[in-house]
Amino acid sequence: MGLFSSMDISASGLSAERVRMDVVSQNIANVNTTRTIQGGPYRRKLVVFKEIQPDSFQSVLEKVRGKYTGKGVEVVRVMEDEQTPLRRVYEPGHPDADEQGYVSYPNVNIVAEMVDMISATRAYEANVTAFNAAKAMFQKSLEIGK
Repeated sequence: MGLFSSMDISASGLSAERVRMDVVSQNIANVNTTRTIQGGPYRRKLVVFKEIQPDSFQSVLEKVRGKYTGKGVEVVRVMEDEQTPLRRVYEPGHPDADEQGYVSYPNVNIVAEMVDMISATRAYEANVTAFNAAKAMFQKSLEIGK
């Protein structure tokens, strides 16, 4: 594990959580969007994370010895939530209403999005704290020689 690897890991977490907060913000902004470019209502988006796997021979040896060799996290993709059904509301006067007078609204739940936003914010703050702790340790180690 290199000198700055803990900072790299925290930085990757910061980037991933920023993307997650951006996607949650986009979901909240489109809570009432009934028409998109693709046609139909907006669909909630989800962020998929993956651990960055080190692939060097040295990292494989260290893993066998029981040492941690993580590299952080990365965003694999942003996908649409196809599992959750769309909300259907009876509004016969709406321009996007179907033959029965129902309008399909996005499958965005404001409460769930706010919980996701709080979770992303807390994870972001935890990564900032870890980054600052690593920085403080490096600064203290430089003071040892004085």
